[in-house]
Amino acid sequence: MSGRVRRTSWVWLLTAIAGCHAGKPPRELRVCSDPNNLPFSNQRQEGFENRVAELIAGEMHARVRYTWWAERRGFLRNTLNAGLCDLVMGMPPGTGGVLTTRPYYRSTYVFVSRRDRHLKVSSLDDPVLRKLKIGVQLVGDDYANTPPVHALSRRGIVDNIVGFRVVGDYAQANPPARIIDAVAAGEVDIAVAWGPLAGYFAQQSRVPLELTPVHPAFDPPALRFVFDIAIAVRKAEQALRDELNQVLEKRKAGVDSILTRYGIPLVSDSIGS
Repeated sequence: MSGRVRRTSWVWLLTAIAGCHAGKPPRELRVCSDPNNLPFSNQRQEGFENRVAELIAGEMHARVRYTWWAERRGFLRNTLNAGLCDLVMGMPPGTGGVLTTRPYYRSTYVFVSRRDRHLKVSSLDDPVLRKLKIGVQLVGDDYANTPPVHALSRRGIVDNIVGFRVVGDYAQANPPARIIDAVAAGEVDIAVAWGPLAGYFAQQSRVPLELTPVHPAFDPPALRFVFDIAIAVRKAEQALRDELNQVLEKRKAGVDSILTRYGIPLVSDSIGS
């Protein structure tokens, strides 16, 4: 009889514990992200940043909850620093006004051309660039603020440049992809684009495209083409930043696997700093 009482007590205790866990709301990892910006993110959560966020949340026994906001001027001010979320994926270390984690990948600008053109351009100093129509990415109102634009301009390569806005026409899917579409369609001979964008859309292209990292990776006195990418949290959230760093270290192989599947050109830590 006493054994039955003990068993009944254990059953009651385990049931009570399970009930407590069932009633406790799961931890949330609130992420602010662009709903229309593959390969990085979209509202269907198909981007590699969505996949990495899910991987991180799983390790933290949390679920991801998104706030969708187009990445425009004031993005961090209106999202992360306004308290709408806990983190933003895909930010360069040292971004002003936030804390950033250890980098979870390092990538590079690349030359993109049709494989059937056999251009084989890898250097900004290749003389053939003076004869080609070159697509470049433009950000902001000055239309000349990405490293390739500055590097080509200082070499006197100006008249044969075609600009593609990174923000683009938001009514279209994934506006930054237009520069890669232009290469595939033959509207430009070659493009200089950020590697993650180029690598992903080259994989999707029906026309075989060739990607070559821009050389030199550092163009003195101050132009870089290789960049580390991290996660941003609010300045007061040091504990969260430290927890994310631990997760990124522990799940590095999983993160690298996601990046590889999306065709992201990865650069070793010994290059481009």
